Amino acid sequence: MTPGARVAAAIEVLDTILSGQPAEKALTGWARSHRFAGSKDRAAIRDHVFDALRRLRSSQALGGGADGRATMIGLLRGQGIDPETLFNGIGHAPKELSAFEQQPATKPTTAETLDCPDWCYPLFQNSLGDECDAVLKLLRDRAPVFLRVNLAKVNREEAQSQLAKDGVISRSHDLASSALEVVENPRKVSASSAYSNGLVELQDAASQALVEQLGIRPGMRVLDYCAGGGGKSLAMAALGAEVVAHDISTRRMKDIPTRARRAGVEIEICSPENLSKQAPFDLVLADAPCSGSGSWRRDPQGKWSLSRERLDEIRSIQSDILKKIQSYTADGGAIAYATCSLFRSENQDQVATLSGQWAVKQERQFTPLDGGDGFYIALLTREFSVG
Repeated sequence: MTPGARVAAAIEVLDTILSGQPAEKALTGWARSHRFAGSKDRAAIRDHVFDALRRLRSSQALGGGADGRATMIGLLRGQGIDPETLFNGIGHAPKELSAFEQQPATKPTTAETLDCPDWCYPLFQNSLGDECDAVLKLLRDRAPVFLRVNLAKVNREEAQSQLAKDGVISRSHDLASSALEVVENPRKVSASSAYSNGLVELQDAASQALVEQLGIRPGMRVLDYCAGGGGKSLAMAALGAEVVAHDISTRRMKDIPTRARRAGVEIEICSPENLSKQAPFDLVLADAPCSGSGSWRRDPQGKWSLSRERLDEIRSIQSDILKKIQSYTADGGAIAYATCSLFRSENQDQVATLSGQWAVKQERQFTPLDGGDGFYIALLTREFSVG
């Protein structure tokens, strides 16, 4: 496919997404109906689509419209590319720009320039202060690809060497002692021997740093209360913890046994109805459902689907989780509350509701300025014995 044909394909996919379909489903559907497209074509189209979703407001402002065509015109302008070089009607490229489309677009507002929903911008300002705009600018770009080295098997240097044999070039990242940033051939990671042999796992550097804040010790009994796919469960098990993984949806944990075998660790899966039998735990980690505002560059569609009403629902769920996990800790145990949100209302304000019962021993807010995604972590211990 020519560069212009790839843009045309991205427009088609974007129109499907803008009509309400999830991005991954739209991309998969397009690929199935266009089997002639090679892997490089599909990767390029995917990149166009996700770049456009990350910069949706600014692209639509610069493109003078809200459909896929206007969005791609605006994206190219925002990237410093003259859209007329690709919108030329040659072959399968999009048709030439109309007189209206050739006109300079209206200058975007601040929130449009930063690709932030208007109602969210004050939340970011309140939560991040002077760093607000700098963080929002980073959320407009692709996230780095990070790997967690399985320190139960190898050190970082050995993992880098194994990855390099398959053409995956990486460098150490200071945010976590196990973190590698992939700088060449990230799409080769899943096919590499280092990955298939459990030497590395895909995991954001801030997510790894979060685990390092927990003070995991060999033999510590830990409940990963909102385990999901099990990334943090695997990281804690690699440090020697006895991990029990739980999630309100057991379906989300279906890949944990396979990932644990590959990593050479043991993780016990626990359904909600059996959880009380497993308590108490030395540490209960709740990486709670959240707005995802710290990881929007990985899920840009989530940025545009979030509403005030949905955020209120999420905060209510977080409050319920904080109430529930307290009963699963042992005397002298701890709870850790985490989100991948940058909003104070989901983080510090939620933890503040535990004052008088629990004391905050550690608290940290990671932002993309640190290199990884936005994460919040608070480690708390009980102020009094429950005996």
